[in-house]
Amino acid sequence: MAVPKSSPMLLTRNLLYTGITRAKKMLIILGEERVVEYMIKNVDSKTRNTGLAFKLENLELY
Repeated sequence: MAVPKSSPMLLTRNLLYTGITRAKKMLIILGEERVVEYMIKNVDSKTRNTGLAFKLENLELY
């Protein structure tokens, strides 16, 4: 799992958890230790405005 320095909004514990739990046999984390530590401490998750609910409500099934 590549963990580059990027926007703090993207460096969340939730993203790290997802990467760890999707690994089947082994996980290698590539990146700076301080970035991974930041992700572990960053429990701030923003509300995502994806429009998915609107799209599902207006889905036309054929």
